[in-house]
Amino acid sequence: MNQYLLIESRDCFESKDVEYCYDLAKDLASSGNKVTLYLIQNGVLPTRRTSMINGRLSDLAKSHVDVYADDFSLRERAIPSSALADGIRVSNIDTLVDLLMSDGTKAIWH
Repeated sequence: MNQYLLIESRDCFESKDVEYCYDLAKDLASSGNKVTLYLIQNGVLPTRRTSMINGRLSDLAKSHVDVYADDFSLRERAIPSSALADGIRVSNIDTLVDLLMSDGTKAIWH
C-alpha cells in the first residue's frame, strides 16, 4: 500500500483543477492506498457545511480519505470548526509537516 498526501491550496470556485485533485484522492483510496487530503489557504473555503461542494469532501471522507483543514487558514477566513462539513478534521501545520516527513509518503501540492 502506498501513502499519498494531496495538499490543496486553491478553492474549487477559482480553479476547476481542484475537482481533479478530489477525484485523484478518491481514485487512489479506492485502489487501496492510504490517502490524506490536506486543505490549506483558499482550499478550506469549500469545507463549510453550507458550501455547494461540501458533499464532495464528505464523500471523500466516507471513501477512506483523511480530510484535514488547516486551522490557521480557517481562522483567516472566519470559518469556525463548528461550521465544517461532516468528515473534515481541523488540524495544524505541525500535522502537515509530520505527514510530509512520513517515510514513503508521496506528496502532491496543488
